[in-house]
Amino acid sequence: MQSWQEYLRFVVTLTAVLDPFLAVPIFVSATAGYRASQRKRLARIVTITVFLVLTGAALFGEGLLRLLGASLPAFQVGGGLVLLLMALAMLNAHVGDIRQTPAEAREMKEREYGGVVPLAVPLLAGPGAIGTSIIAAQHGGVPHQAALVVCILLVSVALWLVLHLAQGMASRMGNTGLNIASRLLGLLLAAIAIQTMAGGLRELFPGLA
Repeated sequence: MQSWQEYLRFVVTLTAVLDPFLAVPIFVSATAGYRASQRKRLARIVTITVFLVLTGAALFGEGLLRLLGASLPAFQVGGGLVLLLMALAMLNAHVGDIRQTPAEAREMKEREYGGVVPLAVPLLAGPGAIGTSIIAAQHGGVPHQAALVVCILLVSVALWLVLHLAQGMASRMGNTGLNIASRLLGLLLAAIAIQTMAGGLRELFPGLA
């Protein structure tokens, strides 16, 4: 197992990648006209889906990479680049095409909203969050993976709490407040993304160290 600082970093990184504040206006808009019980049920479905997807990535992602012949350092560089693009979109208070393309956004408005798609996947548990979980699980045994699952559970609980309180948060914070929170997470995510890419590049090119 790693030190508690590493697990804290993982929790902070995953929270920044998920960016629950970004999901608040989308969740409120998609559930307009829903009863309180329906919104609570939908928040629960989204949270459970995110937890299962990220847990699966942490437990089986590294094995899948090996099966495909992709190295973890290369995945770190690619994953860090994805995180950086997401961070830049967050700094501009945009969803970004990595999370959701315009076509997916239109499809969301035209069809009945199910919760799992597109809010849980790929808006929240998308490439960035999945990549972060896989990178964190590298070279770890069962105790390390168990600790990561606990971390994912903590982040999922925080996500559920934000979605559960989405109506009140949207009215109190407004778009400006939510955007400020998202930009702060984006700034943090940008630093983490560059650090992730640097670590992968050092592994790929030892002469850079």
